[in-house]
Amino acid sequence: MALVKYNNNSISAVSSVASMPSGALVPIKTLTASSSANLSFVHGSSDVVLDSTYPIYVFKFINIHASAQANFSVGFRDGGSDYDATKTTTSFSAYHDEGDSATSLAYQTGDDLAQSTSFQRLVSGSLGTQNDSGLVGELFLFNPSSTTFVKHFIAKTQYFTYHSTPYSFNTFVAGYCNTTTAIDGVQFKMESGNVDSGTIKLYGIKDS
Repeated sequence: MALVKYNNNSISAVSSVASMPSGALVPIKTLTASSSANLSFVHGSSDVVLDSTYPIYVFKFINIHASAQANFSVGFRDGGSDYDATKTTTSFSAYHDEGDSATSLAYQTGDDLAQSTSFQRLVSGSLGTQNDSGLVGELFLFNPSSTTFVKHFIAKTQYFTYHSTPYSFNTFVAGYCNTTTAIDGVQFKMESGNVDSGTIKLYGIKDS
């Protein structure tokens, strides 16, 4: 944010002030899960904007709760009806358990994709189903309407999972949809079961 400096010794002497810049993060759409098979954002549907209006889009995950122990994942649509855009990705994660007995920082070879049409996992361990468990995080999608470049995305999640003791997991995923066709839809779902509850918010980042 740019700082504005006035030379007047007293603010009361300022006769006019230029309009302050508005926020760069523009709300577009909020979806709230209720035993939902998926949460889908489709350009042109239900007021969703996912085109050249903004160069960067960000999805915010808020208290995502799973109905069954499963992985939270994302798929991208490139003009068809399926969320099967070809992706190449990388993933790593860190974890620490409540008992202070297990820690790790590692590349997740089982969660990356190489020219795959499968959904991309956004977690490295299944979400817990305890009442107080859940996932938060965000995913950035860059220039989805480009017909020249591949479509890059970056995601970060923090979530509660349960093994012998509860764990805090922090997972980082990045990659690209290897297509020069516009991405016009993004879908989030569990690999099995439903998204029991939680909210996903879509924003556009202007002037970026």
